[in-house]
Amino acid sequence: MAIPRNIKTAWNLKQFYASPSDPQIEKDIRTAEKAYALFAKKYRNRKDYLTNERKLLSALRDHDTLIEKSSLGNKPIYYFGYIQELNSFDTKAEAMSRKLGNRLTKASHKVLFFDIALGNIKPKKRKSFLSSRILKKYHYFLKRIFIESDYQLSEKEEKILSLKGLPGRTMWIEGVSKLVQKQEIRFGQKKIPIAEASNLISTLPVSKRRELHAATMAQLESVSDFAESEINAIFTDKKINDELRGFKKPYSATVLGYENDEKGVENLVAAVTADFSTSREFYSLKKKLLKLKELTYADRSVGIGRIKRTFTFNESYELLRRILYNMGKEYGTILDRFVHKGHIDAFPNRGKSGGAYCSFGINEPTFVLLNHVPSFNSLMTFAHEMGHAIHSEMSKIQPPLYQGYTTSVAETASTFFEMVVFNAIFQTLHEREKIIALHDRIQDDISTIYRQIAFFNFELELHKKIREEGNVPKEEIARMLNRHMRAYIGPSMSFQRHDGYFFVAVSHFRRPFYVYSYTYGQLISKALYERYEKDPRYIDDIRLFLNAGGSKSPEDIFGGIGLNVTKPTLFKEGLANVKRNIARLKKLTA
Repeated sequence: MAIPRNIKTAWNLKQFYASPSDPQIEKDIRTAEKAYALFAKKYRNRKDYLTNERKLLSALRDHDTLIEKSSLGNKPIYYFGYIQELNSFDTKAEAMSRKLGNRLTKASHKVLFFDIALGNIKPKKRKSFLSSRILKKYHYFLKRIFIESDYQLSEKEEKILSLKGLPGRTMWIEGVSKLVQKQEIRFGQKKIPIAEASNLISTLPVSKRRELHAATMAQLESVSDFAESEINAIFTDKKINDELRGFKKPYSATVLGYENDEKGVENLVAAVTADFSTSREFYSLKKKLLKLKELTYADRSVGIGRIKRTFTFNESYELLRRILYNMGKEYGTILDRFVHKGHIDAFPNRGKSGGAYCSFGINEPTFVLLNHVPSFNSLMTFAHEMGHAIHSEMSKIQPPLYQGYTTSVAETASTFFEMVVFNAIFQTLHEREKIIALHDRIQDDISTIYRQIAFFNFELELHKKIREEGNVPKEEIARMLNRHMRAYIGPSMSFQRHDGYFFVAVSHFRRPFYVYSYTYGQLISKALYERYEKDPRYIDDIRLFLNAGGSKSPEDIFGGIGLNVTKPTLFKEGLANVKRNIARLKKLTA
């Protein structure tokens, strides 16, 4: 297990193309366009595959080929997207990404008829195809098509909805995002970008952070007229789509798209909402630990100290490597390959996107973006994103049809590996550092579990109100958001009128009900970890989940390894873990 010497800390984009002018880019786009055209030519005017299982098998195999060849068209989109992630000033990359994306969208519209035709297969034939031995590989694909067909429109209508998505929501969202990114906040004798101000707040002393928070909220309020129009427009656009498709509840389309059981998601939301007393208990303790008379929203993410031990990227890699190899050779091997071949862009740079994420595509290399600084939090972020990367790489055991995994399980692997690394490193910390690390771990749980469900509840109320009243003014949106934040935080925190204007900058509200997937993944990963901690051999079951990709529903994937994610019991198990950690923190700080 010798450590590779040639650690690379920047993306090697030559794994995609030699340069932005590489002629292979146009060749790949044309290959994708041709694949769509050929498939459409072969099947548009045919109906035999809708009644004959062998003809259907042949059509689905051709569909597999289409997925393979059309994925080449996505390769340039990823490439130019990554260039822009590293340099936000590269407007040429942005223009190329959009131009090529428009071509692919137009090409893909040629095969919209196929899913629609499959969705129109008669119930008796559906049953026959789903039980067919020779169609076994395609069982889940067909099952999803048949489920979603109840909400499908005609081919022309589907094209209209797809095309209007750009002016109906995407351009609105991009407009607000660009407006927010341009805002500057006065801090001392200078002005700083609003993103920098938001990240800086939790690092400052009490008076300074409250002052900067107030200035940031005031700036967001100053541009909230545009955000009011935008959020009402895109929520109304969703209302129209839901009505056309026949969805009864505002969150039904998201739950269906994430392949979850709707009742299971409702159980999740109900269980967490009923347990808001736990998050309130945490903030009450936090107020005492910070020795404040009351908390304000500026204090929400502040720590109670700083872990002085540093974790350079190389040190983080070595720690993570040891832990992953201990779990299984394949996990450590993936990490080694990533740092050896340039799949990780590690350090912050001017123009580079903030935060961290993992990105993957069918038949494409998986890339991880970090903004690593020598801190404990950066080590945890590294572990989290490698969890995504491991899940993505291990899903490639599946055929292209099933290599992608649904959004609702995306956070499960990442938070599981993060927990494993946290608990391994936690044992090596000094007593004071353990208190700080445990506080931060609980704070992250509170934000990922309780805050996201409070967001879900806020979204649901806002969607309903816009559907009933047609438009909700920005002042009411801000009041509504404050009310839902108060519900999970409790009386330890006082809220100001302007606090609710952070709705202007929260991108998640523009992806309807996406937030529940964080809670879902976090609570399931806790259940996975507790079983692994009791019996390390449970990693064999976890491996089944990591290899499953999108070949089954989340309920079936987790059900196959002993977790019933449709019942409140499993979610309450994860919530109990948070309670135990709060009790542990109380004991350590007594």
